[in-house]
Amino acid sequence: MRMTVIGTGYLGATHAACMAELGHEVLGVDVDEAKIEALKNGRVPFYEPGLPEVLERNLEAGRLDFTTDYERVAEFANVHFIGVGTPQQRGSYAADTRYVEAVIEDLVPKLEGNHIIFGKSTVPVGTAAALQERADELAAEAGNKASVEIAWNPEFLREGYAVKDTIEPDRIVVGVRGKDTNAEQAAREVYAQALENETPFIVTDLQTAELVKVSANAFLATKISFINAVSEVCEIVGADVTQLADAIGYDDRIGRKFLGAGLGFGGGCLPKDIRAFMARAGEVGADQALTFLREVDAINMRRRQRIVDLSREMLGSLIGKRITVLGAAFKPNSDDVRDSPALAVAGQLSLAGASVRIFDPQAMENAKKVFPTLDYATSLDDALRGAELVILATEWAEFKELDPKHAAELVAEQRIIDGRNVLPVDAWQSAGWEIRALGRSL
Repeated sequence: MRMTVIGTGYLGATHAACMAELGHEVLGVDVDEAKIEALKNGRVPFYEPGLPEVLERNLEAGRLDFTTDYERVAEFANVHFIGVGTPQQRGSYAADTRYVEAVIEDLVPKLEGNHIIFGKSTVPVGTAAALQERADELAAEAGNKASVEIAWNPEFLREGYAVKDTIEPDRIVVGVRGKDTNAEQAAREVYAQALENETPFIVTDLQTAELVKVSANAFLATKISFINAVSEVCEIVGADVTQLADAIGYDDRIGRKFLGAGLGFGGGCLPKDIRAFMARAGEVGADQALTFLREVDAINMRRRQRIVDLSREMLGSLIGKRITVLGAAFKPNSDDVRDSPALAVAGQLSLAGASVRIFDPQAMENAKKVFPTLDYATSLDDALRGAELVILATEWAEFKELDPKHAAELVAEQRIIDGRNVLPVDAWQSAGWEIRALGRSL
C-alpha cells in the first residue's frame, strides 16, 4: 500500500520506517525541516535500538521518503496516519491536542477523492468524533472534492522495543465510526502480515479505541505505584519488597511484571496520560471515577523525594557532597529524559547543595538541555571517580553489571543507593559497600 505518516517524532518516525519495512510505500511529513533533513539522510534524531538500520534499509530500497510539503502528502496516498504529540497542557492536567487538530486543518483542504485518516496519537476520548466533524466542515468548504473518514488506531510502543512492537504487535485496535466504513478493510491491508501471524485484531467504536491506550497506561502506572506504596511500608517494618513482589507475582491473576519497586515511572507517556485521563473524566462528568489516579501520581513522585531523603540519611548533610547519579533517561535503552525520575533526583540533590555528576550511555545531550548546570561525566569510570555517594537511578545493563570491587577503587566513599533494586546486594556488601535500596532493610 501507499500511505503517509504525519509527524516524525518518536512515534511517527518509527511507524513510517516500520511500515516501509513491511513492504509499504511510505511518505513521512513534518513541519520541522531539520528533522526531515536528518531522516532523509538516514539519521534518527533520537535513540531507539534497531531503528537506524530499518530507516537506512528502506530509504535505500526507495520505499520510504520524508517531506515538509502537505501538497505532496495529499497527492501521495489515500491512507494517512497521525503520529504527532499530545503533551500535557501548561498549567493543566489536560492533553494539548492542537497538533492533532492542525493536521486536519492543514491536510483536509488539500485532499481529493476518498481518504482514511488513522489517528495513532494518544488523545482524550471524544477527540476523533470532533476531528471527523471538523474534517467534514473543511471538505465542504473546499467544494466537497474529498470524502474523509477518521478512524483511531492507538499505538502500544515500548521505548527500547518499538521496532519489534510495530512489526510484531501483540494486538491491533481499530476504532471506526459505524458500520458504513472503509477503515477496517484498509487497516487489514496495512497490517496483513501481523494478521497472518494471528495477531488479535479488535474493531470497536471510536471512543473505546481512544480509551484503550490511556486505560492500559493507567493500569500499568497503578501497578507500579501499588508496589511502591507497599515498599514504603516494607521500609518501616523491615520487610523486603523484592521478595514480597516475587511471592505475589506467582499468582497468575497478578503477575510479576511491573512489580519492580524503586524510583518509579517517568517518560513521555505514563505521567501525562494518567493526568489527561483524570482531566477528561472530570470533563465528561465522571469526576469520582479516576480520583485514585491522583494517589498513583503522588506515590510515584514521593519515590523521588525518598531517594533525596535517603541520600541525606547516608551522608548527614548534602551540602558540598560529591554525588554521582547513574542514569538520566527515564528507562534503559532510551535517550528520553521527559519526566525522568533519574534527572529529577539529580536536580533536587543539586538544589539541596550537593555537587552532582551524571552519566548515562545515551541521554547525556538531552539531559544537558534540561539541566545545563550539572556536571556530566565522560565515562562510567569518570562518573565514579571521587564520589562520596553513588545512586543507580536508571537500570542500564552496564550499571547493573558494574563490578563493585572495580568501583571501590574509584570512589572516595563506598556508599551506594540502588534506586531500581537491580544490584546483587551480597556482592556489593562483600566488597565493602554500604548499600541501601527502596523498600528493603539492608
